[in-house]
Amino acid sequence: MKKYIPFALRIVVAIILIQTLRFKFSGHPDSVYIFTKVGLEPYGRIGIGVLELVSGILLLVPKTAWAGALLTLGIIGGAIVMHLSILGIEIHNDGGILFITAVITFILSATTLYLYRQDIPFLKKKN
Repeated sequence: MKKYIPFALRIVVAIILIQTLRFKFSGHPDSVYIFTKVGLEPYGRIGIGVLELVSGILLLVPKTAWAGALLTLGIIGGAIVMHLSILGIEIHNDGGILFITAVITFILSATTLYLYRQDIPFLKKKN
């Protein structure tokens, strides 16, 4: 069981990140609205999309899962701050789904980072 939980967490976070890319890369009106509202349209939308893709790929590789989780924490932490400071919890009557998904992704990423902490090169003990 200990072997499957970290794998499942990595897969769930990667799926969440990767499934949102179609909205960012296709210029979906909700995505354009969000990034316009925070002053990052279009370069921020595309840039964040690329970072989410990189993060999702890093999460899928066990040895780089820590880096994917750390990158995800930064990206999603920024999204949470934007929701709380500029966007609000609810976007276009979504019932807060985007915000809730961001919080869940943040928690799962933090857990993943903790579980893969032994793989972080600059935290390894030197002999």
